[in-house]
Amino acid sequence: MLALFISAFALGLVFNAAPGAVFAETIRQGVRGGYRPALLVQIGSLVGDALWAVLGLVGVGLLVQAEHLRVPVGIAGILYLLWLSFDAWRAANVEFRQQVDASAAARDALRAGVLLSVTNPQNIAYWAALGSAMGAVGVHEPAATHYGIFFAGFMGSSIAWSFVCAALVARVFRNATDAWARLTYRACAIAFLLLAVASFRELVLHPQARLKESPPGASSSAT
Repeated sequence: MLALFISAFALGLVFNAAPGAVFAETIRQGVRGGYRPALLVQIGSLVGDALWAVLGLVGVGLLVQAEHLRVPVGIAGILYLLWLSFDAWRAANVEFRQQVDASAAARDALRAGVLLSVTNPQNIAYWAALGSAMGAVGVHEPAATHYGIFFAGFMGSSIAWSFVCAALVARVFRNATDAWARLTYRACAIAFLLLAVASFRELVLHPQARLKESPPGASSSAT
């Protein structure tokens, strides 16, 4: 049980610390408002992480077979990344010429974290691989207790990372000048655009990759 918890905690750190859309949005919000908006992005992302975790733990087999689920989630994620790219580039020109409403900024940060996490198709692949992760620590027939411990380890590391990430972003960018902040916004806009392109490429190439990996004679059509 302890090994399972530690493994889940470590996997959660790897999952959350990997650079991606949530991290880019954390930087963008942190440049504008400091620690609190950066933390709210991370807290918002926990909602999506928990949602996918519950779905994965309740029906891992469904996620493996749900190609119809991966495609709409992927499309929604791509569209939102494109919107964030546009919004970040636009905000680089106007954001620092006006006073930002703190409450509105907090809502935006929280909402962005939730949407980025919920529309991340990588979550499906991650939780579809849950069985392999448990098997690696000797749990070949997991029970409800094993799932609960895995969930606790994963979410525990996700919560810890939220505070660490927000603190690091706030510390690095707390003295950022307007010029540096604008440059950071544009860099985030480019990052969002590249992530959208990468997500689209993965969405298009994924079915082809699955066909190549299928064993000979695996076709389900009758002759």
